[in-house]
Amino acid sequence: MPAGTRTRIPRTRLRIALTALVTLASAALTTLPSPAAQADAPAAGQLTGTLSDGATWIADVPDHWNGTLLLFSHGFGPTVARDAPTDAVRTELLAEGYAMAGSSYDPHGSMWALNSAERDQFATLGAVTAEIGTPRRTLAIGQSMGGLVNAQLARDGGGRIDGALGQCGLVAGGTDLDNYQLDAEYTIARLLLPGQDVKLVRFGTSAEASATADLLTRAVTAAQSTPQGRARVALAAAFLNLPAWSPGKDRPAATDWAGQEAQQYDWFAQGILSFVEGGRYAVEQSVGGDNSWNLGVDYARLLAGSEHASQVRALYRAAGLDLRAELRTLTEGAAITADPAAVRTAQRTSSAGQGLEVPLLDVHTTADNLVPVQQENRFAARVRASGDGALLRQAYVERQGHCAFTTAETVAALHALEHRVTTGRWDDAATPAALQRSATALGLDGAAYVPYRPARLTVGRDRPADPTGR
Repeated sequence: MPAGTRTRIPRTRLRIALTALVTLASAALTTLPSPAAQADAPAAGQLTGTLSDGATWIADVPDHWNGTLLLFSHGFGPTVARDAPTDAVRTELLAEGYAMAGSSYDPHGSMWALNSAERDQFATLGAVTAEIGTPRRTLAIGQSMGGLVNAQLARDGGGRIDGALGQCGLVAGGTDLDNYQLDAEYTIARLLLPGQDVKLVRFGTSAEASATADLLTRAVTAAQSTPQGRARVALAAAFLNLPAWSPGKDRPAATDWAGQEAQQYDWFAQGILSFVEGGRYAVEQSVGGDNSWNLGVDYARLLAGSEHASQVRALYRAAGLDLRAELRTLTEGAAITADPAAVRTAQRTSSAGQGLEVPLLDVHTTADNLVPVQQENRFAARVRASGDGALLRQAYVERQGHCAFTTAETVAALHALEHRVTTGRWDDAATPAALQRSATALGLDGAAYVPYRPARLTVGRDRPADPTGR
């Protein structure tokens, strides 16, 4: 049972006009709205409470509840309770009769709160249902890091939740994330800062992580001024699985190698490495050490599996650089090993795809700078290997940015999930054409669902023995 007091806020009528997401969050470096932004949004009826580990929860219930409770898992950032992806989504769903709930996760640990998130979400479900009664149906929703939590709920939540909707989910898990980010960081350090001892893992403080981010960002900025530097930036971007389409720009042509690199550089210029290094510090806090490694990684083989390999080869040729020699340099210098206990902890707390107990619809933008869309490929392969591929559907929105969904796209995806839960069949409800029709018919803020198949995630590590090089 939850501990602490609960407060009921008087009900008011919803009078907010729905608006488009601000710039569609295309360059956002966080997945969470500010606490003040959510506090200012109107609520028909609101409940709050505190769980035994200190996590807080919040729930909103409309005057005419349709019997469906949505359990929202928020993304990486401050451990503050959220029950919807955005205020606009919250307003629309309340108007449609949905109740919503979500927790902060344990506020006493790392912002990478995977040690407590799943537990706190299930505890929130219990606390809220004790207040409002048993829902006719419970659906989980999660974004970014919360998309990983959401996939865990779909794996473990049979009997407690009926279906799950993931958005921009970090579904490949914490170790794959830290490994491909390490490859990019290592490439920048080795090729753009030769001879310098750059700290890439095992950060003792957030200041250390920030210092590394600043150093690497300055190196990328300086490199962008020469053809040789731009070729090396493209190589690092390939290892980072970074999209070659940035906010406010037209998508470069398929063979516009220089244009693709320029737009990848846009993401670096907007501060992506600060997010990467800050995230690494938080993950290391959570799992108790470094859960990434590059000892034994063959960087030529790694590049060969990247969708950006042709771009990198072309830019190296144009710059007069020996790509084979530089990949050999990277391979020979790769010596970072992981802390085995941290790898085991990350596998236990920060992974998903081991199976599904309820239907899961995952939605991703095609040009996600923080959680690459290729993660969906990696996750789907794991779900299929578990034998639960029939429970999974994935859909894609053609847009730049992380979690850059319109309200219409989110609501349409929820309706498609409800169709699967109600009928026991996906039918055509989760196809791009059906989702686009459903979203457009809402008359809200537009939609861009498209047919799309993500490339493989460039990560290059599959064997459990890899962390220590054995």
